[in-house]
Amino acid sequence: MYLVTGGAGFIGSNLVAGLVETGGEVIVCDRVDESNRDNLGKRGSLEIVEPGVLLDWLATSGKTPDAIFHMGAISSTVERNVDLVMRNNYLLSLRLWGWASAHGTPFIYASSAATYGNGENGFDDNNDLDALQRQKPLNPYGWSKLMFDRAAVQMASQGLAPPQWAGLRFFNVYGPNEYHKGGQRSVVPQFWQQIRDTAKARLFKSHDPDYPDGGQLRDFVHVADTVSVMRWLLDAPEVSGVFNLGTGQARSFDDLAKAIFDTLGLPADIEYIDMPANVRNQYQYFTEARMDRLRSAGYDKPFITLEDGIRSYVGDYLESNDLYV
Repeated sequence: MYLVTGGAGFIGSNLVAGLVETGGEVIVCDRVDESNRDNLGKRGSLEIVEPGVLLDWLATSGKTPDAIFHMGAISSTVERNVDLVMRNNYLLSLRLWGWASAHGTPFIYASSAATYGNGENGFDDNNDLDALQRQKPLNPYGWSKLMFDRAAVQMASQGLAPPQWAGLRFFNVYGPNEYHKGGQRSVVPQFWQQIRDTAKARLFKSHDPDYPDGGQLRDFVHVADTVSVMRWLLDAPEVSGVFNLGTGQARSFDDLAKAIFDTLGLPADIEYIDMPANVRNQYQYFTEARMDRLRSAGYDKPFITLEDGIRSYVGDYLESNDLYV
């Protein structure tokens, strides 16, 4: 039996689908409404626990999950209510960590590449506390994730940890079931919609001489790979720590747009537009996960290429009558 917080969200609902495939019972903790309920529409009858009563449920339900996957969070990078973000992303995580530690339950949680800020110190998932102290996120969301990573590493060093724990620093995740996220969706469905409506993609111009227009680089990782890693962790109880989760290969926005055009069988037509002045000073031109630690821990499956991921997402979901996993 598995507990998945944020189980009606993007990564969470894909994980729920993957865990149901194994034949396990899945308890979902989330607020399910019209915006996200279709993410769970194929899963049949699931027990749903409201986030506000989760700790009470753990104390009184008589159920002890075999693992907790803590995907729930305020994930908006533009949320500026620091108290709200810290309450949801940091303090609740600490309380769940404490419960998992006391009950001997593996605890796998969503961290984020937002912990690296503008990347000036690189993207190395070194678990050394000094290295973690040097990271400088750009927004409250990133800070909340970094603070919990620091707390997890410190508590583990003091022997105050679940039997297995893993914080996964997701990079630019894309794939089905992200539609409810609106402006926080990945760029894939946004570019796909642009191309469908206008036969053209609009990308930001570069304001850095080291990068051409459309040449800004991101580590795009398909959501199926994030699920694969989390399912692998269930079979690798000796593996604990904070780990990057990207592909280890940065790709350009040009590459991504052209892959969508290719999937649709259309000639590439890309227009470069000015980047808003208010984001130029904090814009990231490059992200790429260092994947050495996860590989050294034993994860040896290949990651989905950008072209194959786009072909699957666009062809099997966005262009079909069935959008959901």
